[in-house]
Amino acid sequence: MTTVPSVPPLRWWGWGDRDVDVPTGLIDLLRDEVGAGDSVVARAPRIEDVALADAALPAGLRRRLVKAVGTAHVHAEREDRIRHAAGRSYLDLVELRSGRLDAAPDAVVYPASSEEVRAVLRGCSDTRCAVVPFGGGTSVVGGVSPARGGCEALIAVDVSRLDALHDLDRASLVVTLGAGMRGPRIESELAARGLTLGHFPQSFEYATAGGFAATRSAGQASTGYGRFDELARGLVCETPAGEIAVRAAPPSATGPSLLQLLLGSEGVFGIITEVAVRVHQLPAVRHYAAWSLPCLESGTEALRELAQSRRLPDVARLSDASETHVSFAMAHGRLASVARRYLRVRGHADGCIAIMGWEGSGAAVGTRVRLAMPALRRHGAVALGSAPARSWLRDRFLAPYLRDALLDRGVLAETLETVAVWSRLLVVREAVVDALQRALSHSGSRALVGCHVSHVYPEGASLYFTVLAKQPADGKVDQWLAAKRAATDAMLAAGGSLSHHHGVGMDHAAWLDREDGRVGIAALRALKAKLDPAGVMNPGKLLV
Repeated sequence: MTTVPSVPPLRWWGWGDRDVDVPTGLIDLLRDEVGAGDSVVARAPRIEDVALADAALPAGLRRRLVKAVGTAHVHAEREDRIRHAAGRSYLDLVELRSGRLDAAPDAVVYPASSEEVRAVLRGCSDTRCAVVPFGGGTSVVGGVSPARGGCEALIAVDVSRLDALHDLDRASLVVTLGAGMRGPRIESELAARGLTLGHFPQSFEYATAGGFAATRSAGQASTGYGRFDELARGLVCETPAGEIAVRAAPPSATGPSLLQLLLGSEGVFGIITEVAVRVHQLPAVRHYAAWSLPCLESGTEALRELAQSRRLPDVARLSDASETHVSFAMAHGRLASVARRYLRVRGHADGCIAIMGWEGSGAAVGTRVRLAMPALRRHGAVALGSAPARSWLRDRFLAPYLRDALLDRGVLAETLETVAVWSRLLVVREAVVDALQRALSHSGSRALVGCHVSHVYPEGASLYFTVLAKQPADGKVDQWLAAKRAATDAMLAAGGSLSHHHGVGMDHAAWLDREDGRVGIAALRALKAKLDPAGVMNPGKLLV
């Protein structure tokens, strides 16, 4: 077991552990398109200046928590409470940067085993203390917000000490991971054994195995390696009613799947303490390349053909013209200018960039690349070589860092996503873009909305939107809430799902019955009542 890190890796007010400069080309584009971003207009406050209510942890509960995990692992210090008071959505960052936290946990508890988690939950259930499971703190939908749900006290249960690789069944290619293992640690441990999980969401650097499971995470290579809910083969979940242990096994016909019920449960039933996952041999070859497609329609048709003929690469990502424009602006320089001129000559002035990647043995990768080429050519693809793809690979975890720098410059920067069948995919995209632009124009802001297609399936694909707009001097929260409501309503009306991989959290909970139906929600509530009879587990998330 490792000890609790003295300073968690995420900055208390933003992302990561370093500053990132906004590229000059992006600054120019934002000035022209949204009227913001020219200069730094705000900075995060000092942590000692943040207004924070006093902790209110009952003495009797504190004694029970100390008995469960030890005195050194129950923290009520100001910094610990602030660092566990929010995730990393735009609204979270606006609140953190405001210098005033309306809510924070009364204490942070660091268990080191399933048994310790079980004891903590028993104590909290007996005393009706709300519990927020906390992994990497990377939720962008309010999944770790400290909502009390009528409870007088609230603790965050940080799983960072549950960071051991418990078991490797090499013959079955199944490994059991502690819930607190972060993405880089997982890959490092597996690479030393010639293996990979292949799960690389944008939050990879900080998110945990337990968080991947609790949110049904999808990584950037999920088209080839599978979503996390496809990789998961078993888990242990501690609930206030007791432990649920799903043995690692291939898919079976033994009734409804408890595993699938707990994957995506977002901590409302209990805390996942370990998860068994299917892993892969470390690929000998990684071949990544970029193409330009004449338009989004031709690009999506190419992806659909590849998906339905089982010729997809492991990574498939198609940007619309707006996101492509932003990508070229960020790559400001001679090579980007040459590429733009070349594409204009080829009739791709408003083309859409596709990044594709194949991983595996040399022979298999070569064969798969050759099999994909006819579909790409048939839909007008122009090869751009490996340089843009290498650039994407190098910078693929950069966007959250860049968002911090954009917030400094008074730019609203946020994302949202969905998934839809092919027959509705572009209808959903158009509806969401239009809703965002209309809603933000009502707040007096011009919006730059980019979108990419990724996580491709035979029946459809996900859409991932990035929104850039000028922040108002006042009303930043209201500005985004109005835009998000409009976009979500338009998304569902057009045939999109509520979420493909960000999850539900607090931000989407009010819409869940439109997707799952009232009877479905009632069934989930009945399960929660059985597993969490006192109603202390992650109040306000998923089920409202």
